[in-house]
Formats: sequence, C-alpha cells, structure tokens
Amino acid sequence: MLMRPSGVRSSGSRPPSRPSPARPGTVPVSQLPVRQGVRLAVDVGSVRIGVARSDPGGVLASPLTVLRSGPGALAGQARAELARLAAGEGAIEIIVGLPTSLSGREGAAAVGAREFAADLAGRLAPVPVRLVDERFTTTEAHGALRRGGKDARARRQVVDAAAAAVLLQAALDTERSTGRPAGQLVPASNADSGSTDSGSAGPGNEAGA
Repeated sequence: MLMRPSGVRSSGSRPPSRPSPARPGTVPVSQLPVRQGVRLAVDVGSVRIGVARSDPGGVLASPLTVLRSGPGALAGQARAELARLAAGEGAIEIIVGLPTSLSGREGAAAVGAREFAADLAGRLAPVPVRLVDERFTTTEAHGALRRGGKDARARRQVVDAAAAAVLLQAALDTERSTGRPAGQLVPASNADSGSTDSGSAGPGNEAGA
C-alpha cells in the first residue's frame, strides 16, 4: 500500500482555510482599548448595599463586601463608607445598578438608585459614576450561588455583593466589546440626578480615567 508523505494533500482534499482579512477601518475586538484601573460596582438595596471590585486590568469582577444601609442616618453612613472604600481602592469609576422592569420602565427603586448615584458622584468627583441597567443581575447571582451549594439563608448574606459582581462583569465585557464605557454618566451635581448622557465618551476621556 502506498503511503502519502506527511504534509502532502490528496487531489480531492481542500486547502486549509485561512482567516478572512479584516475590512479596512475595522478593529479586532481583542485590540479595542480598555482603560486600566480598578472599578467598583454597587447593587443598591434598602437594607444592604452590595459592592464588587474589578482587577486593575479591568478584566474580571468579584464580590467585595456588603454594607449595611437603611433610612436616614444609616443611608448616609453607607454612602460615606462607600466613598471611603472607593478612595481606598483607587477606583477609576463606580458603576451603580439601575433597577428597571422587564419592559424597561423605571419605578421607585430606579428613582432611589438615581438619587444614590447622584449623591455618590458629588462625593467622588472627579471620579466618574455611571448607571448601568441591572435587570436579571440578582436572579443570576442567586443562580450562581445556588449552583455553588449555598442554601437560601447563606445566599441572603452575600447575594447583594454577588449581584454587584454580575453587574460589573457585564459592564467590563461591554467596554471590551465596544471600546466605550457602559451605561450613563451621572453628573457630579446633585441638582439634577436624572440628567445622563448616552455613554458616548471614549476610554480615557473621562475625568479620573
């Protein structure tokens, strides 16, 4: 039986496929610029505030801590503690989850998140604070914790930080795939917490980036 030398194709075989050349003006996703620096994400709740942190390269998000919150003085203490945490971590940006319904409508929780983000932006200026849609983050966090073997009681203690990590990872992935920060930039002034842009600023063009 004749043996075909290694590397020689039969007459009926196809040549190995080659990657198609990139179209002029396009940039591979892996080469899109990503800002370097730690980001924090916040899952705002009426009783607890979950906080997550990214690595300095902006690649991976992980739960960081849960802060106790509540009405009046407790809320103020939680916000002050979060501001100190952001400064201590040297965060270049803070992501605040914006809770909306499945249809995208905003209710009382979204109003509270916008007010929280505006207050935080005033405390941390010029470090940017951005609002990012957090639909499904808590559900995803519960699912991940359940798969990890945590029971309902254990999940309640950490789900807020886990939800913040889901939110932050989504924001990091969005920036990596588009080359632009995710979400809506919150003005540093507390006067108009509902005024936001469309997230059009490029990497490195925002204060604190």
